Amino acid sequence: MDIFWIIIAAIGLVLVVAAVTIVVGRRRALPAAPTAPALPAEPATEAPEPAVAPETEAPEPDVAPLETPEPPSSRLSRLRRRLSASNNPFARGLLGLLAADKLDAEAWEDLEATLITSDLGVGPTDELITALRREVSIDGVADPAKAREVLRAELLKLIGTDTDRSLKVTGADGKPGVILVVGVNGTGKTTTIGKLSRVLVAEGHTVLLAAADTFRAAAADQLQTWGSRVGVRVIRGAEGGDPASVAHDAVAAGITEGVDVVVVDTAGRLHTKTGLMDELGKIKRVIDRLAPVTEVLLVIDATTGQNGLAQARVFAEVVDVTGIVLSKLDGSAKGGIVVPVQRELGVPVKLIGLGEGADDLAPFEAEGFVDALLGES
Repeated sequence: MDIFWIIIAAIGLVLVVAAVTIVVGRRRALPAAPTAPALPAEPATEAPEPAVAPETEAPEPDVAPLETPEPPSSRLSRLRRRLSASNNPFARGLLGLLAADKLDAEAWEDLEATLITSDLGVGPTDELITALRREVSIDGVADPAKAREVLRAELLKLIGTDTDRSLKVTGADGKPGVILVVGVNGTGKTTTIGKLSRVLVAEGHTVLLAAADTFRAAAADQLQTWGSRVGVRVIRGAEGGDPASVAHDAVAAGITEGVDVVVVDTAGRLHTKTGLMDELGKIKRVIDRLAPVTEVLLVIDATTGQNGLAQARVFAEVVDVTGIVLSKLDGSAKGGIVVPVQRELGVPVKLIGLGEGADDLAPFEAEGFVDALLGES
């Protein structure tokens, strides 16, 4: 019995081995499955670039072209017309008297009154009347035309024809000239500085402005406007800041940049004389450490008459004034102020302003001034 089961198991084992052998043999006989052809690689495609809007030039801001200031020499004839007899009370009074048929005692008295009320002052008036009467009596002339000639000569003596009225705009050792401009607020000081910058540019100078009147908010803005019209840079500080610091920075910049002239605006408060003296004195000391001040110009409103002389006295005590600028020498200005203000300070009138135009500032010429007063071209 045991042998029977052993035989059965052996037969089963043989059958299993045979089956496995047949299956394996068949697999080996089958041909290999064809390899799928490799697909050609797709060409790489670049990602499309984002669309870029065509470049457009940004519109440039509208910049006004720089103005070309009128040369000072060509201003004089126009300014003479502004000062002529038809516009000036001083000139009208003189010419009215000289047009009289006869220069009698009453005419001389009227002339004396006219001269005094025209801000010539008592002393210069006495000198002029005395000289006129002497010349007329010597020649025995009562002719108004002759009196006009004598009047012209005597006025030129009072005003002075040999005085040096040139602006000192050249510094030493290659440093810029420094012009310190002083005057009471309201006299047209800042406007005069703007016009002065145009005079200097017209003469071929490079200019830098210093807005050292930090107590008046509009002063720096005014200078900025004036300077931008002729390409002149303005150094300014914080409102209410130290004026001497602004002046220092401007002169230092002028030295670094090699400009010809630095013009410094200053405050003109007269309600505290001590404060004004200290402030102006400090500004001048600070500037002198960098470059000497070559010119100190005092701006006087010609319409204020004798009050302008009082202002001149105050400023003359503060700084050494070297020249006078008479602003607003048209309209109600009488013209006679030229003589006493020169005598008061012992310095010449160097510039006169005769209108609101940008180029209505010109060098003062004694002959042109007198000829305009007397209606002569």
